[in-house]
Amino acid sequence: MTGKQLKKLLEEHDWSLDRISGSHHIMTREGCRSVPIPIHGTTDLPKGLIHGILKKAGIKE
Repeated sequence: MTGKQLKKLLEEHDWSLDRISGSHHIMTREGCRSVPIPIHGTTDLPKGLIHGILKKAGIKE
């Protein structure tokens, strides 16, 4: 899963883009902490990073 695909998944779960800091898109949702998504082209993100982001976003336990 690339960073762009992960960003799209979070947007489907009511997360929105707050700001861009370098190559990271910072996603926010009301009542939740922000979640940074690394956008590094077409390379897949490591599985552990994806799992951690989804867990922090409350999408996966």
